[in-house]
Amino acid sequence: MIKSIYFMFFVCACLFGLFACSAKAQDKFKNLSSDDFEKLIQDENIQRVDVRTVAEYSQGHIPGSLNINVLDDKFSAEADELLDKERPVAIYCKSGRRSRNAARLLTQKGFKVYNLDKGFDNWKESGKDIEL
Repeated sequence: MIKSIYFMFFVCACLFGLFACSAKAQDKFKNLSSDDFEKLIQDENIQRVDVRTVAEYSQGHIPGSLNINVLDDKFSAEADELLDKERPVAIYCKSGRRSRNAARLLTQKGFKVYNLDKGFDNWKESGKDIEL
């Protein structure tokens, strides 16, 4: 009887572990390559947002982008103030990590978000336009 209880506990624990590992939450934003991101931002309705620091932004950015530093405590409030929830947001950072975090925050707030996969560094390496 005790062995049966342990066996059932073991089976349940294994099943729980299997489902917990496989049930990764899907991000509600879309990652785009440099080429796809470039095509997307041709649409004037798309809001371009650089989430790097002011210093990084001043060293070069995608033309027409707005700088809202995701590391700033005021990021969420600034996004609410400066961005229109009715228009999609194209977001990027240096490598893609900070912008993914910002994209998650913005999607939770109801924005439709597109993230530049591999970030601004990859954008520059691809020979895309930048602005100083």
